[in-house]
Amino acid sequence: MTTIDNAPTIVPDFGDTATEGRKLAIICSKGNLDMAYPGLILANAALGEGVETHLFFTFWGFDMITKSRMNDLKFTMLGNTATHLPQGLGGLPGMTAMATHQMKKQIHDVGVPGVPEFLEQIVASGGHLWACRMSADMMQLDESDLYEDVEAIISASDFIEMTDGAQLLFI
Repeated sequence: MTTIDNAPTIVPDFGDTATEGRKLAIICSKGNLDMAYPGLILANAALGEGVETHLFFTFWGFDMITKSRMNDLKFTMLGNTATHLPQGLGGLPGMTAMATHQMKKQIHDVGVPGVPEFLEQIVASGGHLWACRMSADMMQLDESDLYEDVEAIISASDFIEMTDGAQLLFI
């Protein structure tokens, strides 16, 4: 009789077990706390599998790599129906601060690092961080304003060219 303890592990076969030569390009376009983590988690997982990984920070995603803001990303309930709370609560004074504090606590409690530490871990694992030229120009920022491990401020065209053949994720 097959039970959970002795059942065979079923792993799908997609026909390509090689990780060598694989690339992942993640475009990080959101700067709120809850949207910062999906790209970071996926980048970390890809690096753990030996996949060449590039993150491109654009528009509000720039907050994740801007020194003055990266430690203070916020989470708001307003307009976020996934909180499963009445939307009116999100507009009350202090709710963003409370929601942000709670999310940071939950992130910490499961052992996930803060955004700056996560970026450091990604770079230490071989990941590449790139900043969008247009976003930098719009926000009047230069490399001195950015997290030190951002390799350069580049155009979208440059990013597309350098990640030719990569699996692309837009977050």
